[in-house]
Amino acid sequence: MIRRGPLKRLTPSSLALIMIFGLLLAFIFGPARAQNEGPRVVAVGGSITEIIYELEMEHLLVARDTTSSWPPEVAVLPDVGYIRALSPEGVLSVRPDLIIAEEGAGPPESIEVLANAEIEFVEVPETFDANGVRSKILAVADALGVPEEGVALADRIEAELAQAVAAISDDAPRVLFILSMQDGRVMASGTGTAASGIIEMSGGQNAIDAFEGYRQLTDEAVLSAAPDVILMMDRGGDHSAANADLFAHPALGLTPAAQNERVVRINGLLLLGFGPRTPMAVGQLSEALGTVGG
Repeated sequence: MIRRGPLKRLTPSSLALIMIFGLLLAFIFGPARAQNEGPRVVAVGGSITEIIYELEMEHLLVARDTTSSWPPEVAVLPDVGYIRALSPEGVLSVRPDLIIAEEGAGPPESIEVLANAEIEFVEVPETFDANGVRSKILAVADALGVPEEGVALADRIEAELAQAVAAISDDAPRVLFILSMQDGRVMASGTGTAASGIIEMSGGQNAIDAFEGYRQLTDEAVLSAAPDVILMMDRGGDHSAANADLFAHPALGLTPAAQNERVVRINGLLLLGFGPRTPMAVGQLSEALGTVGG
């Protein structure tokens, strides 16, 4: 049996302690609650996620795509699929208010489902140069409602990038970016790609200029390209052929790059993301290409 007795009147000192305790709780938890106010955001594209973290708006994130691997703490967020193979069910399951995506997110039918769900969808245009990095940062910041923070971040990244580019010499080694090698077939970058853009920004010359995008090369095309350096993403799977495999290739093995064993591998998101870490990518690649100073 629950006994009920008369309520005891609180003393002035007890009231004061309760008020102090309440103020302390408000001080501790108030900022966190205010910080979580805002749209529930899904980031689609590794560079978009990086920008959101650099803007210190990561508390709004409720999910991300598979390509979003930096910073490491993003791994705790739900994964809604690959940027070009999004799962609309996965996206809708996290109840987003806003989706910010790199240009080319899809497939179109998934985007249509999300549009019909009346979720705000912001597609951020992408060009693979310094202006593209700045524009991307500003677009993400505007979508999040923090344009001033976006300008500050864009200015900082622009200055860091200018410093990295200023250290580059006029030497321009021919660079062949290999996306993958399957069964001895070389899938390489032509013009108009992130790989081509970062090569040029780092003082190199894209060894392939006969086509746009990515294509498989014939042995004749490999020999004609005559790369001084082979550039690849540093990751596992079919995208990461061993140097011995490259040098044993009947065409690649005859190139200056193979003869001098010049193969450069850099993390894919860092190298091709064109996000806030682009100055770091330019610094690493230009140093590896030997285009710094001189």
